[in-house]
Amino acid sequence: MNEPRPPDPTPLETKDAVTIIAGTGLWVVALVVLLILRPSPDHQWWIWTCVAGVGLGIFGYWFVRRRDRRAARAETAPDGARDDASVPGRTPS
Repeated sequence: MNEPRPPDPTPLETKDAVTIIAGTGLWVVALVVLLILRPSPDHQWWIWTCVAGVGLGIFGYWFVRRRDRRAARAETAPDGARDDASVPGRTPS
């Protein structure tokens, strides 16, 4: 009953930026199709859903690229060196 738990699997390396670009591209395609077909007045919210998807995709791409740059900088920094600007709540001295 109290068997030891197996170790957690190692995280997969993914290309988050590519996934976000693909998803944002699909929202753009949906938006273009809706702008061409012009849905009925009761379904105008579909257009705004696509606009929100594109906007969130752009924000997500910016966020992931920023996160990846910070991780790369932290990985190449010498041991013991730390960028205080990247630590929440700390200001650079």
